[in-house]
Amino acid sequence: MRRVKLDRIDRRILRDLQANGRMTNVDLARRAGISAPPCLRRVRALEEAGFIRGYHANLNPEVLGYSVTVFAQVGLSSQAEPDLKRFEERVNTWPHVRECHMLAGETDFLLKIIAEDWDDYQRFLTTQLTAAPNVSHVKSALAIRCSKSLPGVPIDDEDGDEESEEGADEPS
Repeated sequence: MRRVKLDRIDRRILRDLQANGRMTNVDLARRAGISAPPCLRRVRALEEAGFIRGYHANLNPEVLGYSVTVFAQVGLSSQAEPDLKRFEERVNTWPHVRECHMLAGETDFLLKIIAEDWDDYQRFLTTQLTAAPNVSHVKSALAIRCSKSLPGVPIDDEDGDEESEEGADEPS
């Protein structure tokens, strides 16, 4: 990593891009209190250093026909590293699985799965997830609603206080 220490301007740039990845460099620079060319250099340096992994659109699953979200706790028969890796590789081929987290404790993996409806989830569960090698059990929890979903991480300001997410779109 080229840049390890983040200054106030870097943190402001990260907060603003996290809140609105489509912000123009000119607007980003204005909000950070610097001119556009050094702002662009800082953004590129933050990308190269791995602070910014990419940019994406936040799509509405319901509008696209995915009305069901399920969290599946998956237990494996073997927790040997090659078996864990094979399971993760298989999960990466399943479009229904949007997140996969390896856990410590009773559950080996927590999967966030989207489906068109409950029948679509059940088909995925029975034909792919429980049919996968090494899967010993699956416990499903149907999400009723999501009251908070924020991308990224909280970013502290220069004093170590987190800046409000709501104020991220307003100039300072």
